Amino acid sequence: MNDEHQAAGSLAEHAAPGNRLYLLVWFYLLAITALEVVLGYMHIFSTAVMLAVLMLLSVVKAGLIVAYFMHLRFEKRSLVLSLVPAGVLVMALLLAFFPDSFRVLELGVR
Repeated sequence: MNDEHQAAGSLAEHAAPGNRLYLLVWFYLLAITALEVVLGYMHIFSTAVMLAVLMLLSVVKAGLIVAYFMHLRFEKRSLVLSLVPAGVLVMALLLAFFPDSFRVLELGVR
């Protein structure tokens, strides 16, 4: 009897969220994408501010995708804590290539 309760608890613990949650997240992603498109066509900010806003919105979208559609929000904390630092490390290593892009700007290549 105890094994049945543990199995039922385990199934409830790993139950997938309903379609309503996924549709809600999808609509949020759609709204953020629409906002990015509108901001891209309207030149109301300077280039640096626009780039910062678009990057921030992209990070929010990536977080929603990773959390809900890749199911990391429902995983154990140890898995998340092993993947997030690795992702941060990869992004930090990509920053090593940015000085080279500034060199190309100084050359005047377009």
